[in-house]
Amino acid sequence: MELNELSYQILSCVYKVHSRLGPGLLESTYEVCLAYELEALGLFIQKQQAQAVVYDDIKLDAGYRLDIVVERKIVCEIKSVEAIAPIHQAQLLTYLKLSNLPLGLLLNFNVVHMKEGIKRIIN
Repeated sequence: MELNELSYQILSCVYKVHSRLGPGLLESTYEVCLAYELEALGLFIQKQQAQAVVYDDIKLDAGYRLDIVVERKIVCEIKSVEAIAPIHQAQLLTYLKLSNLPLGLLLNFNVVHMKEGIKRIIN
């Protein structure tokens, strides 16, 4: 499946979760509900995937976790914050570089209209 089609499927699940739950909940709530919707579509997902850091050619477990990885192609970074800050976008780009994945979706569920809480980041 190509990235655009896959991201469209992910975003349809994101909108569904947001319309059912609304803003103001914990990130973990949105994460489990989004994972449920993605799995219901038959997509392969990995929740809280460990991400090592390579430093001086040494692979180190630094405790980083990718919220949801879909089909080993797209990282979904879930937030429930007042506003997405530049550091959130930089964080996702760093995760994409470390994981060598092509696309990330920064998803802030703490918004009135979900379209305002979506940022697409390309590696």
